[in-house]
Amino acid sequence: MSSSTPAATTPLVPIVRAQLLGPQWPTLDPFLFCAHHDDAYPAGNGAFAPAVPIDDRQIGSDFSRKDGWSMYHGDPVPGFPGHPHRGFETVTLVRKGLIDHSDSLGAAARFGGGDVQWVTAGKGIVHSEMFPLLNADGPNPLELFQIWLNLPARNKMVEPHFTMLWNERIPRVVHADAAGRKTTVTVVAGALPGTPPGVPDPLSPPPESWASQPEGDVAIWTLHLEPGAEWTLPAAKGENTQRMLYFFVGDRLRVGPQEVDRHAALEMRAGEDWLLTNTGTTAVECLVLQGRPIGEPVAQYGPFVMNTQAEIMQAMNDYRRTQFGGWPWPEQDPVHGATPRRFARYPGQTEEERPAESAAAAG
Repeated sequence: MSSSTPAATTPLVPIVRAQLLGPQWPTLDPFLFCAHHDDAYPAGNGAFAPAVPIDDRQIGSDFSRKDGWSMYHGDPVPGFPGHPHRGFETVTLVRKGLIDHSDSLGAAARFGGGDVQWVTAGKGIVHSEMFPLLNADGPNPLELFQIWLNLPARNKMVEPHFTMLWNERIPRVVHADAAGRKTTVTVVAGALPGTPPGVPDPLSPPPESWASQPEGDVAIWTLHLEPGAEWTLPAAKGENTQRMLYFFVGDRLRVGPQEVDRHAALEMRAGEDWLLTNTGTTAVECLVLQGRPIGEPVAQYGPFVMNTQAEIMQAMNDYRRTQFGGWPWPEQDPVHGATPRRFARYPGQTEEERPAESAAAAG
C-alpha cells in the first residue's frame, strides 16, 4: 500500500504584475491610455500665459517638465489646442486648477478641482483643452488624469456626446477602520460594493459608453487612505473583469500580504477582496481603473482608435474632408475669460453655472 502527500497549494497573491509609473501609465482593456499631468505652473502674465520666458522650450510640442511644468502643444497658453478624436472616449479628472474645453459641437466648459469631463468621440469630434493661468499674483498648479476608454465596434460611429460630472455631485464614500482611520473613495463611475445607505448612486456616464453597459463592469475610483488606514478593496462583479490599481501618492502601501514601497501600476486579481493598508507615515492616494475587456482588435493612429487599418484610413480621409463638422471658434485655443467660474454650455442648451469655490481642490 502506498501513501502520498497532497501537493501544497500556492496561496493567491493580489498583484499579478507591477510596473513603475512613468509619464504614461500602463492600462488594460477596455482602457487605452492614462496620463497623470501634474504641473506647477508659475504666475500668469495677464493674458493666461506664463509670466516667465518660454523661448527655451520646444513651443508647440513641449513635454519637458522644465521647472516642473510643460507647455504641451500650447502657444502661448499651455494645453492642447483643437485636435480630432474618433472611436473612443476621453475621461478627464481634474484634481487641481481649471481647464477650458471647447469643441466642434459648440460645447464649452471651464471645470476643475474634482470635476470630471467625459467626452464620447464616436464618429468624430474636434476639441481643445487649454490650461489658462488665471492667477497673475502667484502659482497656478494644475493636476489631472486623462483617461482613454475604448468603444466597442458597434458604438465607434455613434454621435459624439459631451458630459460634465461636477465635483459636488460625485459620490464619496468614507470608511473608518477599527482604529478610526479613514479611507475616502471618490466614485466617478461604477457602483462601489458595500456602499452604505444614503450615499447617492454614481452619476451616469454617456449613454453609448462601455461604462453604461452592465456587462462592461467599468469602475473609475480614487482612493485616499490616511496614515495607518485599512480598507478592503471589494472584488469586481464580472468574472473576467480586469483591474489596475495605481499607487501614486504616499510612502508605502500593503496590498493583502504584499508590500509596495514605490509608486507603481499594480495589475490586480480582480475577483477577490483585498485588504489595503497604508503602512507609511503620509496619506496614500490611488486610482482604480477596472472593466471587462471589450476583446476586439485595436487599430490606432494618434487620436483615431478603430478596429482595422482600413477604418483608420477612412477616419483620416473623413477628417480631411469634413473636419468632423468644422470648428466654430475664432481660435484653435479658446480661453473662456479671466473669471475663475465653473460652467458648461452644452450643444443647443443654456449654460450651467457651478459655484466657483468648489473648484479650489478635489475632495
